[in-house]
Amino acid sequence: MEKSKIWLSSPHMGGKEIGFVQEAFNTNWISPVGPHLSAFEKELAAYCGVEDSAVLSSGTAAIHLALILLGIQQGDEVICSSFTFSASCNPIVYQGGVPVFVDSELETWNMDPALLKKAIEDRIRVTGKKPKAVILVHLYGIPAKTDEVLSVCREYDIPLIEDAAEALGARYKDRQTGTTGLFGIFSFNGNKIITTSGGGALICQDQAMLNKARFLATQARDPAPHYQHSHIGYNYRLSNVAAGIGRGQLLVLDEWVRRRRQNFAYYEKELGHLPGITFAAEPPDSYANRWLTTILIDPSKSNGVTRETVRLALDAENIESRPLWKPMHCQPVFANAPAYTNGVSEQLFDQGLCLPSGSNLSDSDLERVCDVIKRAFDK
Repeated sequence: MEKSKIWLSSPHMGGKEIGFVQEAFNTNWISPVGPHLSAFEKELAAYCGVEDSAVLSSGTAAIHLALILLGIQQGDEVICSSFTFSASCNPIVYQGGVPVFVDSELETWNMDPALLKKAIEDRIRVTGKKPKAVILVHLYGIPAKTDEVLSVCREYDIPLIEDAAEALGARYKDRQTGTTGLFGIFSFNGNKIITTSGGGALICQDQAMLNKARFLATQARDPAPHYQHSHIGYNYRLSNVAAGIGRGQLLVLDEWVRRRRQNFAYYEKELGHLPGITFAAEPPDSYANRWLTTILIDPSKSNGVTRETVRLALDAENIESRPLWKPMHCQPVFANAPAYTNGVSEQLFDQGLCLPSGSNLSDSDLERVCDVIKRAFDK
């Protein structure tokens, strides 16, 4: 008989979501507007320690709106972390812009501030103008060296967009990730630490820009008794029903972070002694949400065991795992994009594996994952 599936990061309801959803049904707010939408925005903003937020259909939509608000257009260059998911940089291309990729540093696996500075200076030399924005990704829930990146951005007067899609609940120097740059974005996709099924959010230090984001996200309808449009708009708003799910999920966010951190601690204790395995460390000025627990397997120290050895062993036992992100500068679709690399993200991709990390994993699930990995090292 096939063993039950252990997923990488499956949705986890806290129990109170259904009450909010039922309220939406009872009051017939089954639309892209309604009281849950504004309440979710206020509650998310309060959690993040900011004044306001706009909840949207996806984190990708949030990045796209941020780029629109910054005036990104045909031919404009935007710097982005290379070690990320393609949703971080695809909106640059939506606007006709040119993504410029910057590699990672080894401590947090996020954008290397020194390499960022080099990239900016070189783009100015090559093109005669500076990039229009920087998209910094907080990968796997570990905050980037945000102050260092922000310092470089300020030196050249370039706005910073923080992609905190994977990092809600993580903190950098006691600040929620996503709250330092001009814009911050979150994702509520089904595999994220909390979910609205699909969904995302945008926060902005400039209230007028955030209000304009909401306007653009609702098809840019002008205030008139008829349908009138002076701008191109987008269907990017979250629905009232989905916002109800989000309100219930926010109530358990800190608990889900605690459980994911427990998962990490368990894996580190059970697997940290195996030859060639290392874990991403938590920098002393950060609090990681450990959205996904990740390991590196160095074949030169592991008696030939590789990331693929372990991934295939887990797959054979109906356990989902996944290689780390393939860097964007290595993706066929971005083969011609400028890139400033140091080999770090390519090494991480070659050696890295994401382990099952959901907040709904049982002790027996974790034990089963570790047993399979230990057997792979015993062969």
